[in-house]
Amino acid sequence: MDASELIAKYIAGERDFKAINLIGASLAKINLSGASLREASLSEADLSQADLVGTNFREASLSKANLSAANLSGAILNGANLFAANLKGANLSDAELKMTDLKMADLSGADLSGASLWGASLTGAKLQGTIMPDGTVHE
Repeated sequence: MDASELIAKYIAGERDFKAINLIGASLAKINLSGASLREASLSEADLSQADLVGTNFREASLSKANLSAANLSGAILNGANLFAANLKGANLSDAELKMTDLKMADLSGADLSGASLWGASLTGAKLQGTIMPDGTVHE
């Protein structure tokens, strides 16, 4: 399945895209709100400015993906691989990020208010200006 087929199926009402392979796909500004992309391969995909509210990315591979300015409010990212992902300015408020690999990710200016980061790895992550789960701003 390619990006245009995914979009067509989503518009037609389909929401379950488990284990889809869209490595390097261009999905900027896409609306996949409420979709299930668990175990999907989206490494190096461009999801910048995408509407991903409540989307399920459980155990998905999003390493080196561009999610800058994406709306991931309430998204489920438990166990996902976001190694070196660009999440600059992303809205991750109330997102589930339990056991998520965020090593080397750029979370500069991201909103993590209310997010669950239990067991997440943030080694080497850029956090300048990030709103942390407790509402404080990382300096």
